[in-house]
Amino acid sequence: MPNRKSTRPTRERIIDAAEHLLRTAGLVRTTTKEIAREAGCSEAALYKHYRSKEEIYVRVLRDRLPRLNPLLDELARDPGDAGVAHNLTRVAGHAVRFYAESFPITASLFAEPALRKRHFDGVRELGQGPHKPLEALAGYLRAERERGAIRADADVDAAAALLLGACAQRAFVYDAAEGAPAPESDEVFVAGLVRTLMRGLGGEG
Repeated sequence: MPNRKSTRPTRERIIDAAEHLLRTAGLVRTTTKEIAREAGCSEAALYKHYRSKEEIYVRVLRDRLPRLNPLLDELARDPGDAGVAHNLTRVAGHAVRFYAESFPITASLFAEPALRKRHFDGVRELGQGPHKPLEALAGYLRAERERGAIRADADVDAAAALLLGACAQRAFVYDAAEGAPAPESDEVFVAGLVRTLMRGLGGEG
């Protein structure tokens, strides 16, 4: 639980409080009033730092959950020389953990259609949304295709959807939905997923 007497800057205390509430109460029940109370500040002070609850939510996703979006941004700037399979393994590893941690936070939204629409409208206004990792990964693969690291006819949009979709499905089935234990470790799952994708992409495995 965030420490109200913390000497951390107010901006960071707000994110600390939001992360705690999102994990314990879910997105619907995490209001700006509750975040401010948890952070030990006023709502007015909260709005001096963040324009909306959606902006706080996006900050928590980017900074406090496994770094899927920052990793994809990094690959877009510089994919490095480690190779496509290595990079996809990094992405899939982060994606499995990201979706496992983010699904419980957002699950309550799907029972409230009006709140869900308002939330995602606000997130889109910030230039964010669940489509952004998909677009970023497809963009990375497109760059690898252009430099000849994967097949010239590789469908990068389908490959991105397959990788992230598989990671999201695993999180839903085995984590968010509290189903049966996963049949293999995250590492084994990721290795098999990337190996299968690389066969289709025609790059080095």
